[in-house]
Amino acid sequence: MQLTTYTDYSLRLLIFLGTQPEGKLSSIKEISNIYGISNNHLSKIVYELAQLGLIKTIRGRNGGIKLAKSPREINIGWVIRQTEDNLDLVECFNKEHNRCIITSACGLKHVLKEALQAYFQILYTYTLEDVIVNSGSFKTLFHSEPIDKTNS
Repeated sequence: MQLTTYTDYSLRLLIFLGTQPEGKLSSIKEISNIYGISNNHLSKIVYELAQLGLIKTIRGRNGGIKLAKSPREINIGWVIRQTEDNLDLVECFNKEHNRCIITSACGLKHVLKEALQAYFQILYTYTLEDVIVNSGSFKTLFHSEPIDKTNS
């Protein structure tokens, strides 16, 4: 299973914010430059993560974004469930769009559902704190050369 770019960028945004000193406000432009992600795309992600209560946005000249919760309180499995728009691994997961003629006899759907449940069972055991354990390494990487968006 491959996560959508939206989920990938959402997790990267949370990782960046989770490695910042407590209370520090970061700008979308700053994060966009570090990751080589468009400002518009990142703005949409910021909006949704704020709606989910994961980040706090402060408007104005001295505004920015920061985590609304501690990294310990942000569950990776929950974030992925919220940001993935489609977890249908195969066509038969979606009754409305299923056109597969072997669905009634096939056991693959049940195997894949069990695998997806196991996948999330593991993801739900991790928090943002677990994935930013090497925050010093992240800080070094974040302060290296910005990514050139024109070549990506």
